[in-house]
Amino acid sequence: MAMDIQNALRLGQFATAAYNPLPTNPVSYPVPLGYQQVQVIYGNDLATDINLVTANVPFGFIARSAAPANEFVVAIRGTESIWEWIQDARFQRVTCPFVDGGGETEDGFTDVYMSLKTAAAGGQRVVDVLRGLMGPIQGATLSITGHSLGSALATLLAVDVAEHNNLNPSVITFASPFVGDPQFVRTYNAEVPDTWRIANFVDAVTKLPPSFWGFDHVDQLFQVNSLLKAKFNPVCCHILPTYMFLLGQLAGGGNFQLDPLCRQAAI
Repeated sequence: MAMDIQNALRLGQFATAAYNPLPTNPVSYPVPLGYQQVQVIYGNDLATDINLVTANVPFGFIARSAAPANEFVVAIRGTESIWEWIQDARFQRVTCPFVDGGGETEDGFTDVYMSLKTAAAGGQRVVDVLRGLMGPIQGATLSITGHSLGSALATLLAVDVAEHNNLNPSVITFASPFVGDPQFVRTYNAEVPDTWRIANFVDAVTKLPPSFWGFDHVDQLFQVNSLLKAKFNPVCCHILPTYMFLLGQLAGGGNFQLDPLCRQAAI
């Protein structure tokens, strides 16, 4: 089965919105037209050896379609501290804490995931909130998306939801690092088969932590390549606008532009 590029672009707009909370109190997001925000997701930002401070900050949102009101979308942003995590390069694995026999997952990602709640000062875990929101709605569907660290968190959420909520989420991630070991991947692939992992061939984050340290990628890969299309540097190869631009080109182009700092110089 081929990936639906238009659906990937649609969910990419949710992932983009997760990076851009509006200057409102309480926090709100510019969710795409036809959807309404129903919850904000908070979590502890990634602590590293470089920056030991963690903060309980917005990570994204849960949105619901307006009509018919039966599609839910979870969008989770990445974080600039992904580069600090790469510099720390410890890549420890821990037993997946929410799936029995689910293998091992990267400890930093797992810690951030387990901190995700729907209120700044606590609240329910996202998997439990989704159960409450979707349980009473016949035919409710769930899409989950994220970029960078947000992709790792989306992957963990998807298998948690499949395991404990009896749901079959549709997942599209952008620029995901490795999340777990081969046993985790087998568990994930069996429980969340409707997954596309979009990776830029020259994006270093998608190749970390190193597979020879016991990590593996979940299925299914959809590869893009920014070489000769965007500036070749770690940031431009990784950021979400580059991914959206490349997918837009595959879909016929026009609507999605590179970050101005990543545009190739005119020849």
